[in-house]
Amino acid sequence: MTAALTDLTLSVAGRGEVSAVALRPPDCRFFLVLGHGAGAGMHHPFMENLAHALSDRGIGTLRYQFGYVERGLRRPDPAHILQSTVRAAVNSAGLIARDLPLFAGGKSMGGRMTSQAQAEKPFQGLKGIVFYGFPLHPIGQPASSRGEHLDRVRLPLLFFQGTRDRLAQRSLLLPVLERLGPAAQVEWLEEADHEFTLPRRSGMDREAVGRWLADRTLGWMERVSG
Repeated sequence: MTAALTDLTLSVAGRGEVSAVALRPPDCRFFLVLGHGAGAGMHHPFMENLAHALSDRGIGTLRYQFGYVERGLRRPDPAHILQSTVRAAVNSAGLIARDLPLFAGGKSMGGRMTSQAQAEKPFQGLKGIVFYGFPLHPIGQPASSRGEHLDRVRLPLLFFQGTRDRLAQRSLLLPVLERLGPAAQVEWLEEADHEFTLPRRSGMDREAVGRWLADRTLGWMERVSG
């Protein structure tokens, strides 16, 4: 049997509707809500490849658009609107996942908005948050203030980071992770950038990177879920 792919429409409180797509394998064991990065929507090749790699490992996903992408705009909406969209997606995913362990997160901005939403008002039943490239600071503006809210998340956190990520200088991210203690786990992909692109000499193409991410996501979910 192949994974079930379902197109959905999510209602965002006071902000209209956005598109979403659920991918649920027949042997689904976990469910993950995936928000996209600031510069690309839910159909970006990274998001598509990751969702299918996760599905191959028994992890269902709900990918969704943020409203500005739905409207064909390039500039992200204000944070409170983005967080409302995350909340609508997580609430909808809870109905799809039913009794499965539910996780959330996403690529770059999608992950950060998820953790900010959790810090503001905790989700019911969420087991943990996965960051596929946490954007700690803008390019060329090293700082760690974007990580301050993580202290209030109070959930297990999994960070995937490239060592050449210009949006998360390693020397700045490490103190944030150390402050979070055992709640935070990080997986470094050597020589990867923010898009998890590797030099050709690494021998890992986009599909191989997706499998690497999915394998480690599954292992972490198994540990978190006991």
